[in-house]
Amino acid sequence: MANDPQRVIVGVSGSLGSLHALRRAVAEARLRDAELWAVITWVPKGGELANRRAPCPPLLQLWRDEAARILCRAWDDALGGLPADLHVRMFALRGTAGQRLVAVADRDSDLLVVGSGSSGVLGRLVNGSVSRYCVKRAGCAVLSVPPSLAERQLAHHPLARRRLIRELTHPHAAQP
Repeated sequence: MANDPQRVIVGVSGSLGSLHALRRAVAEARLRDAELWAVITWVPKGGELANRRAPCPPLLQLWRDEAARILCRAWDDALGGLPADLHVRMFALRGTAGQRLVAVADRDSDLLVVGSGSSGVLGRLVNGSVSRYCVKRAGCAVLSVPPSLAERQLAHHPLARRRLIRELTHPHAAQP
C-alpha cells in the first residue's frame, strides 16, 4: 500500500456539473502528482429489477458501451481530449453513482471529486444527491465542486439551459 500511487477519482455523467468537476479533478491530479480515475456509472433501463425479470445481455452491452461513449465525449467537451501529462484510467461501472464511487475511492489517501447541485430540486428528489451520498459515506476526502457561474445562471432559465446543452453536445446541429 505504501507504494500505491495517489489517486484522484472523479464521477462523470456528461452533465455540465460533471464536466466542471472533471476539469477540477484534472487540476487536483496535477497538484498531487496523482493518477486520475474517471468513473461513469450506468444501470439497465428500467432498473435492476426489470433486468432480473427479463435479462438481455446484448442490451446490457449496449448500455455499457453508451456509458463509455459518454465518458469519452466528456473528456472532449471538458478539455478537448485526454491530458497528455496525466496517467488517466477510465471506468464504465454498472450500479448507482454514489455507491460505485464510494466503492472505488477505497483508500484513505484518495480524493473523490464530484459535481454538486446541477440537477435541480426534482432531479435530487428522484435520483438523490450523489455528492451528499459520497460526503456521508466515503472513507476518503471528498471534493464537492459547486456549479460554475454559467450553470448557476442557467439554473433559473431552463429553456436556455436546454439550448446550451444541445449546442454543446451537438455543435453542428445549432441553428444559425
